[in-house]
Amino acid sequence: MNSFLLIMFAMTFLSAFSQLLLKLSANETHTRLFGEYLNKKVITAYILFATVLFVDTYAYTKVDLKYGAVIDAFTYVFVMLLSRLVLKERFSRWRMAGNAFIVAGIMIYTLQPFG
Repeated sequence: MNSFLLIMFAMTFLSAFSQLLLKLSANETHTRLFGEYLNKKVITAYILFATVLFVDTYAYTKVDLKYGAVIDAFTYVFVMLLSRLVLKERFSRWRMAGNAFIVAGIMIYTLQPFG
């Protein structure tokens, strides 16, 4: 397996984690306007987003484009899992079904013979 596929997979998790940081920051009350946009969680999230952008851009030069799109779809699953674990959010049946369709699509795509 290409090591860049694993790197891209890790970047999808980092992307979901940075979205979680933004949500955590949005849930907090801020006394100043600048504190709402310039706090540790928001700055860290955007640094992670930039890191993911640059690493994924380089990884796409080493991996077929068709695999990258499938790996990026895991972001939705990671966001849902982190929301449940960290934020204790509950999900509707529709959201669960949507994520099940994403996972099913990934499985169908990856079970096809590559080539």
